[in-house]
Amino acid sequence: MKSVRDDGEHPPDSSHPLSLASPLSGDTFCIAHARHLAAGFLTRAQSEQDVTVSDRAMDLTQLVVSELVTNAHRHAPGPIHMELRITGTMVEVTVQDSTRVQPAAHSLDPGRVGQHGLEIVMAVAEHFDVRLEPSGKRVTAHIALADRHAPTPPPVLA
Repeated sequence: MKSVRDDGEHPPDSSHPLSLASPLSGDTFCIAHARHLAAGFLTRAQSEQDVTVSDRAMDLTQLVVSELVTNAHRHAPGPIHMELRITGTMVEVTVQDSTRVQPAAHSLDPGRVGQHGLEIVMAVAEHFDVRLEPSGKRVTAHIALADRHAPTPPPVLA
């Protein structure tokens, strides 16, 4: 398989055949740009590499990207970097920012308006991980590319 990339992004990590790495501007437009990159990445993985990506996976990946980049934009000064990688049956979304603060989901409060992003990501991701690094943190979520309970296609009769 070959790497998938857009103009302007860094070359993907060669150890991961389907990946995209992109610095983000950090301004308010970077959130929409990150969603656009994620949708384009998965669309190209489907069309160019025959990767199965369900509509749900497409939507959830864009949601997770939006939430993680929004959190980085709001809470971390400095550069934001996003990586997308197909790993087996998952798309791995990683957002790196410049703050070495462990994010925490808020306690359940139905009356609270906003600040549900991390809760949403943790609810829809198969795996969620935060790694503190010397220059900040890397937040990673894994989204299943296929629906969990997809109907079994009928057998093909010869």
